[in-house]
Amino acid sequence: MTLRIDRHDSVAVVTLNRPEVRNALSSELIAALRAAFVELGVDDGVRAVVLTGADPAFCAGLDLKEVAGTGANLGMVEDGPFAPLSKPVIAAVNGVAYTGGLEIALCCDVRIAGENAVFADTHARVGVMPGWGLTVRLPKAVGHARALEMSLAGTRVDARTALAWGLVNQVVPHDRLLDTALDMARRMAEPDPLATSTLLRMYREAGELLESDALRHERVASQTWISAMDRAGVPGPAELNARRRA
Repeated sequence: MTLRIDRHDSVAVVTLNRPEVRNALSSELIAALRAAFVELGVDDGVRAVVLTGADPAFCAGLDLKEVAGTGANLGMVEDGPFAPLSKPVIAAVNGVAYTGGLEIALCCDVRIAGENAVFADTHARVGVMPGWGLTVRLPKAVGHARALEMSLAGTRVDARTALAWGLVNQVVPHDRLLDTALDMARRMAEPDPLATSTLLRMYREAGELLESDALRHERVASQTWISAMDRAGVPGPAELNARRRA
């Protein structure tokens, strides 16, 4: 099972469940994540969602073995990791959130990090361009210059730095992460659901007025890159780790 959904009263916890590969995004996992969000979106009993990864990672990004093989997961970049919900989504970042994993965290409304969380953008090193809004949402969260540092220099950002930069809302001990995220989700689930969904829509539509052209530009640039790239040249996990240490 590549994805788990657990119910805690009015809160659903969605867990990326490929821990042996740090929850790397296979086509199967992306499809399961999208289907889960569709299901939760129409479930009136769910009023908030927590998204996390099976320890020891949140998500290491696209499964590079599949990218270099069938490329099926690469072909799923265009439409986003999941459809926006009319209810709040909280990312409980329990370890590395790299590249596509960072994009997934940025797609959530709120981010809470465990003390061992690490954020990085390795798109340039891997040779795959972002298509899930990173070039819009990352600079919005941390500022333009810091976003460029993360993307071009591959700077890894630990949890405390992420808090100082505005990338996450809170940093908590690893063993308190899920409880903290659940507590916030329950508080967000308490108000009238129509009021909550309306306020969420207002926030998102305000952002989209400023971001829609930029998001469209990123998608076009990403798809142009993907259509011309040599998948066989994509580094495997071992080679990528060696590059990070260099």
